[in-house]
Amino acid sequence: MYEVSFYSNAVISYDGSIFWLPPAIYKSACKIEVKHFPFDQQNCTMKFRSWTYDRTEIDLVLKSDVASLDDFTPSGEWDIVALPGRRNENPDDSTYVDITYDFIIRRKPLFYTINLIIPCILITSLAILVFYLPSDCGEKMTLCISVLLALTVFLLLISKIVPPTSLDVPLVGKYLMFTMVLVTFSIVTSVCVLNVHHRSPTTHTMPPWVRTLFLRKLPALLFMKQPRQNCARQRLRQRRHTQERQPRPLCSWATLGRF
Repeated sequence: MYEVSFYSNAVISYDGSIFWLPPAIYKSACKIEVKHFPFDQQNCTMKFRSWTYDRTEIDLVLKSDVASLDDFTPSGEWDIVALPGRRNENPDDSTYVDITYDFIIRRKPLFYTINLIIPCILITSLAILVFYLPSDCGEKMTLCISVLLALTVFLLLISKIVPPTSLDVPLVGKYLMFTMVLVTFSIVTSVCVLNVHHRSPTTHTMPPWVRTLFLRKLPALLFMKQPRQNCARQRLRQRRHTQERQPRPLCSWATLGRF
């Protein structure tokens, strides 16, 4: 589909060749591959042929193998990689010929890297701090859920930017889905840690399989050794002995105030 802004004359040579350069705006649609978005590269093909005249009446000749970029205006979103052209002839039916140009363009990823990818990486790194917070702090679950909600918002933004298609999943979408799974796993882990932390011997009894797993098998895999009972008792005795040796105040300010 094209629209000619104004009509121009054609140049006819003595050998019968005609050179016509119409100042037209061509509109075409091509299939978009979003698999590597925003680091994708698209290939849009445009074919020029005559539907009413065959090769004996109009023979299209390719003047140059590469399209000219003299009147090209640089774009802020796309870079032109190559503009190759070729002349196609059907070996089965050489009556009709066409000229095909491939517009190979590459997306500029700077905008999406600064506004989308880097914030996602920084927000995902906050999920690691969940395991650094102490269990007595009540903000562990709040931090996990906040990170999960932020990733969900970024996923909604990507769904609005990327063209809707079910053929491929964008690379950024795969990254966000993977990080959301990791954050969900960290939430489940934090819930288990808080549940174990707030248990006490008066309310819960340690099951035998937990004692076997965490006190016998798992320490052996992590090269950890349990402290001996005699050493632990001796340390407790030393702590009590040092606490008893510390001088205690004879009276306090409240006691002096009574007098």
